[in-house]
Amino acid sequence: MTPYRRITRLKQFIMDHYIFNLDLDTWGLTTQERELARFKNFVNHDTLAESNALFGYQGDKYYFDSGIRQHFGLDKYEGNVIPYWKTETVEAMDAFRFKPAYVNGAGECVSLATLYAAALFVVAGVPLKQIYLMATPLHSQNYVDIGEGILTNNRRLVTKNMWFNGTELSAQARRALENERVTVVAHETGYIHTIYETATIDAEAYDHFVKRLRHYLRTPLTVEILGNFIRQASDLQKCFQLRWQCCGADVYFPLEKVFAYERDSPYLVTDNTRDKLMQEIDREVFEPQLLPDRIVLNDLEAFARDNRINLDKPRDVEALMEKFARACLNAKTAIESLVRFCHLEPRLPDAASRKFTHGEGEALGIEAGMGRDQIIQRLDMLRASNSTVDLAFYAYRDLNRTEPEPYVHSSIQRSPVSVGGSYSLDEATLVEKIQAMPNESIYDGAGRLAQPDEVWNYQRGDGVEKAMLLANLLRARHPSADITVRVAPDRAICELDAQGIEFPSTKQLRTQDWPIPKETEETSDHQS
Repeated sequence: MTPYRRITRLKQFIMDHYIFNLDLDTWGLTTQERELARFKNFVNHDTLAESNALFGYQGDKYYFDSGIRQHFGLDKYEGNVIPYWKTETVEAMDAFRFKPAYVNGAGECVSLATLYAAALFVVAGVPLKQIYLMATPLHSQNYVDIGEGILTNNRRLVTKNMWFNGTELSAQARRALENERVTVVAHETGYIHTIYETATIDAEAYDHFVKRLRHYLRTPLTVEILGNFIRQASDLQKCFQLRWQCCGADVYFPLEKVFAYERDSPYLVTDNTRDKLMQEIDREVFEPQLLPDRIVLNDLEAFARDNRINLDKPRDVEALMEKFARACLNAKTAIESLVRFCHLEPRLPDAASRKFTHGEGEALGIEAGMGRDQIIQRLDMLRASNSTVDLAFYAYRDLNRTEPEPYVHSSIQRSPVSVGGSYSLDEATLVEKIQAMPNESIYDGAGRLAQPDEVWNYQRGDGVEKAMLLANLLRARHPSADITVRVAPDRAICELDAQGIEFPSTKQLRTQDWPIPKETEETSDHQS
């Protein structure tokens, strides 16, 4: 089976088993002010705003017009309310099926991009060196260096041909790279980010990526590409007409009406199935006379075909502009749009202004065919010398391999949904509800733990996870009380002022006590 065939089968599995989810209530809401306070000692406000849509980014005119808050569905909330932006693990994505009204897994764009990157390697056998993850302030996608290149876009794959086909799906896939700058590119060798002067990615790997992505985003102007551009630029369609022979005479069709018929047909305006498409169009649509102030698409196609327009040559662009120059059309705007459609220049982190440090540490050394345990063992060997690998174990949340403080800290300070969802329950009822949940974690194996909001959202958890959920809820109700979660290999106890609730556990954690941090001014609004 070819690599592309394996990838398309993987895509179908993802399409069948996951939906795109942008439900703001899943992980709760916070405020810009609170989130900015978390970064104040590390990143200034303006830099953060340029790299993340939720902190003031406005992007290009496209996003300024549409409105960031409307884009995220935040316009129904007052003030600077924003979501807790959490990237779901694959286990959390799968667990959406436990939520009411969900029958499959789900995830937002970063989750789906990360899932694709992992599955391309693990399932499809694509070497890690051929997978590049990239993010803009509003979106996350991957570039897969196979053939002429493949982009992932949420659940879908976009080949180079699809990128230029002018359909609604390709327009959605193009939106981020057309309207935003790429803030970060990640690869097996490291990363490069707009806000950091140091880049850990291998300089040659990044240069290769830049060249390959630019090649993917460029195509020569052909008759078919011209038609695809007009298909996507729906606001320009009313400036065109199509000439056709009917009963031995030329007749003329408004092009927007022809494209409207195309939407419900297997045939296209832009390829050799045009004849069949035209036969499907009702005769009353055509006009016997040339329509005023409209370009005849057939003539423009002949011009492009006969003159072999090179969009890199100013003289060719000027000649094409003359053909576009009609009363109803802004020739300059149209040509600029056409050039961008055919030759999109991605706004990537500038390599020239970065210090590349790759080579100072050992390579990941992860190859296709390695088993899960082999990969974990290999990464464990690199933790002391590679901070990114070390942080990956904290994201993996295996408490037998990490210190508990980051997990406890995030559980208490970043889990507002369970607090809000249980607000009306008295404590006795709350304990009964948690105890009645199925005693099963969404994370397999020993050591790995769910966050309290994952336990609450999916209504299940191991005993340690239930104890942390209860601790989170009790901390919200008793800000100054002494709360401790006492963990053992087969149990966990949530203790409030020396009164404990015990839960059975199969997580095999070493015996230890986790003091629950008391509420501070910085964290006092975590119920928002």
